[in-house]
Formats: sequence, structure tokens, C-alpha cells
Amino acid sequence: MATNLEFITSVSGSSVSTLDIDNCFTDKYDVYKILITKLDFSANSSLYIKYKNSSGLVTTSTYDYALLNLKSYAVFTESRVTSTTFLYTAFAYSPTSNAIGNQCYIFNPYDSSSYTLAQGQSSAFINGFGSYGTKWIGVEKTAQQIVGIQFLTSTGSFDNIEISVYGVK
Repeated sequence: MATNLEFITSVSGSSVSTLDIDNCFTDKYDVYKILITKLDFSANSSLYIKYKNSSGLVTTSTYDYALLNLKSYAVFTESRVTSTTFLYTAFAYSPTSNAIGNQCYIFNPYDSSSYTLAQGQSSAFINGFGSYGTKWIGVEKTAQQIVGIQFLTSTGSFDNIEISVYGVK
């Protein structure tokens, strides 16, 4: 994969349960890198993704994902889910965890004849437990043009969240 990144946009929010990035996907790139540079939750929560087309959020049960949880303090676990309404991208964060790094790649979102694929990873340190990592893959199984993305919590809100989007050349 090429490694030249071109900055597209950066967004942030405080005390919000969702963060939308509109019109970040175009025909200029086939691959996008998304970096979550700040992620603080108000309560125990998980990080989800939903895509946006020109009509709004894609809320149909057309998302599949697989997740590998890499815990330093427990056995590694796997999850596989089909036909859901979001991509589950990171393990449960808590107000006592320190998110260290979160990133994902989105493939072919603007191509209306392809599924939108994603892969990502995250890491954190949970006070009282230890380090925790996640590797995941996902697909939205309709051939449609995706123009944006929404990040949301499973519960509570983001105390602070900052996200940057890059096109990969």
C-alpha cells in the first residue's frame, strides 16, 4: 500500500455522543486513513462507526465485523458479528483508561459499485488492569457511494474526541 498521506480534514467534539465527518470521501482517493488522536469517554463505552451516503446515515443491517481483543492481563478473545447496524471498532473504554492510539483504513467508500471495507487497530492502558489492544476488520455490504462517517459511543458520551482524515496516495 502507498504511504503518502494527504490531509483532508480534522474534527473534534466535547460532551457529544456522536461525531460526524461529512463529505470527507470523494473520488480523489480509493483508501483513507483515519486517526483518532484524542478519545475520552464519560462512562464505560465502546466506539462504533456508521457510514453516511448522500441521503444520510446508513442504518440498515448490512455491516459485518470481526474483532480480536489483545489483553495483557487475560486471554485473547475474538468476536464476529454479521448483519448489524454499525461497525464495532474498539473495546470498551472507561473513564479510567488511557487511549493511546486508534486508527483505521477505509477502502473504496466512494465507489458505488463496491462494498466499503475497513480495517483498524487501537490500543489503551486500563488503570488497574494493564494494556489492551484491538485489531478489527469490517464491511458494509451494499454497493453504494459513501461520502462521510459517524463515530458514536455505545453508552454515555465522548468527553473529548479528535479525529483526522487523510487520503492515501
